[in-house]
Amino acid sequence: MLLKELSAVASPLNDQQIDQLQQAAAESSPQQLAWISGYFWGLSQTQASTHLQSVSQPGVVAAAQPAGKLTIIYASQTGNAKGVAIALKEEATAAGIAVELVSAGDYKGKNFAKETHVIIIASTHGEGEAPDDAIDLHEFLQSKKAPKLPNLQYAVIGLGDSSYEFFCQTAKDFDGYLSKLGALPMLDRLDCDVDYDAPAAEWRVKALAKVKETLSAGDADVVQLPVTQPQQAVSQYSKQNPYAATLLTSQKITGRNSGKDVRHIEIDLEGSGLTYQAGDALGVWYENDPELALAIVAKVGLSGEELVEVDGESIQLVTALVSQYEITSANPQLVTKFAALSESKKLEKLVADKNKLREYSGNTQIIDVLAEKKTQLSAEQLISLLRRLTPRLYSISSSQEEVGEEVHLTVGVVEFEKGEESRQGGASSFLSRRLEEGGTVKVFVEENNNFKLPADDNTPVIMIGPGTGIAPFRAFVQERDNREAEGKNWLFFGDRTFTDDFLYQVEWQKYLKSGVVQQLDVAFSRDQVEKVYVQHRVLEHAEQVWQWLQEGAHVYVCGDMNHMAKDVHDVLLTVIEQQGKQSREQAEQYLNELRKSKRYQKDVY
Repeated sequence: MLLKELSAVASPLNDQQIDQLQQAAAESSPQQLAWISGYFWGLSQTQASTHLQSVSQPGVVAAAQPAGKLTIIYASQTGNAKGVAIALKEEATAAGIAVELVSAGDYKGKNFAKETHVIIIASTHGEGEAPDDAIDLHEFLQSKKAPKLPNLQYAVIGLGDSSYEFFCQTAKDFDGYLSKLGALPMLDRLDCDVDYDAPAAEWRVKALAKVKETLSAGDADVVQLPVTQPQQAVSQYSKQNPYAATLLTSQKITGRNSGKDVRHIEIDLEGSGLTYQAGDALGVWYENDPELALAIVAKVGLSGEELVEVDGESIQLVTALVSQYEITSANPQLVTKFAALSESKKLEKLVADKNKLREYSGNTQIIDVLAEKKTQLSAEQLISLLRRLTPRLYSISSSQEEVGEEVHLTVGVVEFEKGEESRQGGASSFLSRRLEEGGTVKVFVEENNNFKLPADDNTPVIMIGPGTGIAPFRAFVQERDNREAEGKNWLFFGDRTFTDDFLYQVEWQKYLKSGVVQQLDVAFSRDQVEKVYVQHRVLEHAEQVWQWLQEGAHVYVCGDMNHMAKDVHDVLLTVIEQQGKQSREQAEQYLNELRKSKRYQKDVY
């Protein structure tokens, strides 16, 4: 209606053009509308020169540009920051801004002195650590080599998860370092949570507006912009446009007496054109349990039939909870908001202690937070507590060289008892319990360039992956087997019991027998009185581990970030200290150098 009303006032568009715009707007998300706005603005700035340029050089538009350029630097561990950076570059180009996009790993810190406008998009890895590709740049900006930057204007956006202690720490670091060096922020840093799409899109619009305002208005450069061509019908699927795949297999691979339910999942990708490499992850969009959605609305005195607005569409509350919102895992923001609404003394006390708040949030599901104090909420209040649903990322446990147009996952079903009731994970229970074989699951491939096999097939590889952390190493070994790689392979695997929890036991024994895997060391914590874990096995073989490192071995760790990965890291330091006759500080430096050179890579969660 708004476009129709505007056309009646004073519009340069005819009715047909307005109808086309109105239809496009109705079918677009807020992020897409923001991008379209910037794109059309950019076209309006280049229109005057389009005709002249098309005569001399068809297919290219000459766009008058302010002097200088925008440099976008992304520090990405799993690909999210890179995705936001690519979107920003496309929007900048559409808005007529000269722009360069570069990975933090490829950017030389001394070049900051030559820049006028920089935007950094950074994710955070592990315990507030910079992503692997950004280590050198992160260290450079703290060093005495870093130049003063009085002529630099910058902006920073961080991606993270507020459930963790060091939320968006890398972005905070970059912001602080640049400010300390005298650079001027164009706008406040944005720290994004897991549902970052909408706030990131809004921030990008503001950031580019600031860039347009502040880029030097000196002699104009001429930048060649390709004329937009109609998009080809190419099979390209992404987080925003997932592929509707078919579930082929969901097979339990733990024994009947195991305390865990671990599933081997096989998904059909035939005809999708989707490809992946060993080390990548599969993004899975899932639907929540309808029974859980109904239990949540009942908990706050609602029926579920109430209407709520989601992305401009009016839908029933229970439908929104099933398909649009996170309704399993709690988070600190939800607990804080509900504490205020419910006036629960227990929750208010938790909110006052950040450490206890994170611990409670990480171990409590949303329905149990709502049960802390009976509180009547409106549908809008309930929705305001919740994050938007985001896909779960699972390490791929197959090599495409081995399985063709399939992708395999190793999924541990999250399940525990709360009183007399059962609690389950959203995505894991969807894949294992609610999705039947032959059913549809929306998926996409998430590249992970920071967890890859060495390019040289002669390089030895040490893999440490207890539990479902075994997933990428199954892919690694399949890949090396198919490539007939000569490099040695050593696997450390651990779980609770040999009888019920030795995941893919037959496969590993086959690889060991055939010589694809040279060494396999296992740790089953409950098969003896004293608990034995993978880090203990690493320490037992300290001399041999050090020998492999001296031979150039790459070390990979996959699994639990809070305990296992820390313990393995500490044991590796001990191995380097003892076998390399080094101090603790020297061992830490040695391990850090391995990480920089991509010889020590972690896929932890």
